[in-house]
Amino acid sequence: MQTLAAAPLVLIRGGGDLATGIAHRLRRAGLAVLVTELPQPLTVRRAVAFAEAVYEGEIEVEGITARRAPDLQAALICINVGEVAVLVDDVGLSLPRLQPPIVVDARMAKQPLDTRLTDAPLVIGIGPGFVAGENCHAVVETNRGHNLGRVYWQGCAETDTGQPEAVQGFTGQRVLRAPSDGLFIGHARIGDKIKAGEALASVAGQPIITTFDGVLRGILHDGIPVTAGMKVGDLDPRGRPDYCFTISDKARAVGGGVLEAILAGVDKRRPQPGNSTTNSQGVSA
Repeated sequence: MQTLAAAPLVLIRGGGDLATGIAHRLRRAGLAVLVTELPQPLTVRRAVAFAEAVYEGEIEVEGITARRAPDLQAALICINVGEVAVLVDDVGLSLPRLQPPIVVDARMAKQPLDTRLTDAPLVIGIGPGFVAGENCHAVVETNRGHNLGRVYWQGCAETDTGQPEAVQGFTGQRVLRAPSDGLFIGHARIGDKIKAGEALASVAGQPIITTFDGVLRGILHDGIPVTAGMKVGDLDPRGRPDYCFTISDKARAVGGGVLEAILAGVDKRRPQPGNSTTNSQGVSA
């Protein structure tokens, strides 16, 4: 049996699809991974999110198993046998107890939360809301385009556009949102082919109607309380059910950036003369 007792431990805050792409890549590279999540995760792309282990006990994504651990001791046992441990810890209580050498904040809040430079020897922020040298050591770009996956050792990632990236010409229509406050009830499953005009779900009796044909890429768990305008589903116009059950190109690119930041080590936290690039905001990388 494979053991990871001597592998560097990476604590990833967040277990959504992007965080799972990171965790998957790091685990494949031989690192030990612990994911912390909310007691009731709000992940939509549940088929490729280690956060789903909070609900189901365990989940396998492309050959890597993530298992919910009731406490830190159980989490370390999971890690030691090569699994990704998932621990409910929405306030970061495990940080001072574990003292991991690497912390990755992949909660995708797109605004500063409680992550600090002092959380670990290497703190990596994912996407907007982080500034290298202020609340993390490195930032990994999440905006699609030329800089996706790039590591910034100074400054921040590109500003959040507030719009989902276009897929076959569809942007905001792809994201299904709650029409009102209330309990969410789904009427379809991830991977289902959906026709325009179908009711995919409802909130407080109000239906959520699709406007185009596609495949249901993600949907919230039933019974979750939602607020008006909250993201509750994701419809993919490409019509490929297999895309629902595999890690996206974006998540893999971001995962590669995190792996680069980890391997670069302490010396790379300082600007390297003659070896920097600048993002669209004039931020050196």
